[in-house]
Amino acid sequence: MSVVILGVGRVKEPFLRAGIEEYLRRLKPYVRVTVVEVPEEPFGPYPGEAERAAVVAREGDKLRRHLQDDAYVVALDPKGKQVSSEEFAGLLEKRALEGRSRITFVVGGPLGLSPDLLGRADEVISFSSMTFPHQLFRLILVEQLYRAFKISRREPYHW
Repeated sequence: MSVVILGVGRVKEPFLRAGIEEYLRRLKPYVRVTVVEVPEEPFGPYPGEAERAAVVAREGDKLRRHLQDDAYVVALDPKGKQVSSEEFAGLLEKRALEGRSRITFVVGGPLGLSPDLLGRADEVISFSSMTFPHQLFRLILVEQLYRAFKISRREPYHW
């Protein structure tokens, strides 16, 4: 199985980068993870609906260029189906049993994901009804990936 984390913008905070790198290191025995970042689109301090829509559309176009046709695409969006850690592990297990060995997780920028990209996703999930900064969410995602593989293998960590 291979996992691609496709996100908008670079993770700038050193403490977040260090956490992400730690979990990516921990994931190496379980899965090959590739991180792909596309540049954020600039926007004003109080973007109106038209500006917001234009920004997420441009970011969505950039993200779509990195989606492979055979990838199972999971969009991460606060309005998606909420899943527990166990359900997330089950999602990965199910894809593996189906032979879908390439999974791409898409993380939007500060304004979220475009409707077009959400429509392309095979699944739209949420880890919480809370809102997280998109850079922090990448750390949460890699930790939950690690947790999912530990759950699937019934290895200590999760409990």
